[in-house]
Amino acid sequence: MPQLPFPPRVFTRLVDGRICAYDPAVDARGVLSPVMAVRPSHDDVVVDHAVAADLQRAYYATLNAVVCVTAEGDEVWRSPLEPWSDRPYGHRPSCVLSTDGQVVWVYRPDAMAGRDRPDQWVALDAGTGTVVAQADLETVGHGGPQLPHPADGQVLLDVGEGQDGSVVYRASLTGDRLDLVKYPWDDRCLIDLSPDGSEFMTVDHGQNDIAVHTYPDGEVRFALSVDAFGHDPDEIYVEWSGGYLSPDILIVSLVGETEDEQEWFRHYSVDARSGQVRAEFDAHAENAYDVQPLGDGTWLTADSSGHPVRWA
Repeated sequence: MPQLPFPPRVFTRLVDGRICAYDPAVDARGVLSPVMAVRPSHDDVVVDHAVAADLQRAYYATLNAVVCVTAEGDEVWRSPLEPWSDRPYGHRPSCVLSTDGQVVWVYRPDAMAGRDRPDQWVALDAGTGTVVAQADLETVGHGGPQLPHPADGQVLLDVGEGQDGSVVYRASLTGDRLDLVKYPWDDRCLIDLSPDGSEFMTVDHGQNDIAVHTYPDGEVRFALSVDAFGHDPDEIYVEWSGGYLSPDILIVSLVGETEDEQEWFRHYSVDARSGQVRAEFDAHAENAYDVQPLGDGTWLTADSSGHPVRWA
């Protein structure tokens, strides 16, 4: 396996109601077995999850709280997302652990939750659950996946606003202050960070192209529209999936329909340096979203059991 300056981190999947953690450092292929499996607190419905690198604690978000539990499932702290929302749909909080394990970053889609306030981005102390810093966002989002930078401690957030587009932010934590930067677009969806954090990949909200941007400024280094892959841009679309298979190779997903309206998808590999389309890529995936590149030359799909399958 290639030796990367920032190897893939421990990742999680929700399987049979348990938060399962998997360690990419283990040289395994095929269906992976969790190195940790945690049952959430009673009656909690988990919508996002993360785990500490030492596998001693797990963190998860529900519609109305962020919770920390031990590896045995004992609750350590609970940080309510107040006021309580009785809306079951349309808003999905997210949580991610900082690379040093000290901060839980939380996106709160408060506007769609009916909390009568703007969306918030909050940094919680991972040890206690107390609020370290927070900032209001100029968004009315449904959800917001977050990507921690592997080196500089900053985090990227992509707030999806449905038909209104997608807004990408970058934040860093300085003491009790959250320093926020908004990228100058509302029509690009964040897909992935490169393994070394020097660039990131986005897909046009209208699904017309992919672009690679330099980090942190967001300047476009190259973009590829659907026709670069040999397809008709009036009929075929770029899916909001894929990412960095390795520092040098991107995976891009395209979707379309046959004449009898049957959906199909294909994955392609792209040279991340030159932007040249290399070849069609067999990801062994069940759908366009069933591929998670790990950046080290391997990628994941999902087994029927719900556990990930690792390929090389």
